Amino acid sequence: MQGTFFGYAVSILIAAAVGYLFGSLNGAIASVRLFKHEDVRKFGSGNAGLTNVLRCFGKGCGILTLIIDLGKGAAAMALAQALGKALGWAPLPEGTGAAYNFRWLCYIAAVFVVLGHVFPLWHGFKGGKGVLVGVSVFLVINPLTFVILMSIFGLILWRSKYVSLASCTATLCVIPVTLLLEHFLRGTNWPVTLLYTVLIGIAAFLVVWSHRENIKRLKAGTERRIGEKKAA
Repeated sequence: MQGTFFGYAVSILIAAAVGYLFGSLNGAIASVRLFKHEDVRKFGSGNAGLTNVLRCFGKGCGILTLIIDLGKGAAAMALAQALGKALGWAPLPEGTGAAYNFRWLCYIAAVFVVLGHVFPLWHGFKGGKGVLVGVSVFLVINPLTFVILMSIFGLILWRSKYVSLASCTATLCVIPVTLLLEHFLRGTNWPVTLLYTVLIGIAAFLVVWSHRENIKRLKAGTERRIGEKKAA
């Protein structure tokens, strides 16, 4: 079972389009507009993310934000893979044998769902930081990856009380974790393992890049910790 250059190119475009369009549906913006008829980007930190929604608009909007941003990543990846299987144009051999599958299209969709979240088509290309959608992406790709990253997040948050530091650290750790788990746990061959690692690395760096203002504040010592009130 082998595909053609045309088949692979079109499959990549479909997975990218699905990921980007789903990613462009921002949970924070949608929930606050629905319940409060406001633009969350005009309040608090100005970020279209869960933390700012909870601080400014409460748990109701926060729960809907959580559902949308977690669900859209999983939905985009599932749809991209399902379309790839239905078309059958772009199989990829993961193992050392002759077995082919379409799981690699999930990784393509993952990159673009994060890109869509950070630069949403529906919201003037000004979105959130991609943490929640990143969580959903890692959970779908490999639940063990999710468990490891959440453990790292929890440890860093417990020690530092900085959500941004914990988010960035855990996100960057997805790169070596993906490399190790894909090859040594799943048995994915090295070329495909490296492909997956590069793709998930792009998504991770997008999330970290979206935290650039937080990183500046961390360096300056002005980043807010959990429970710390904003200075008057």
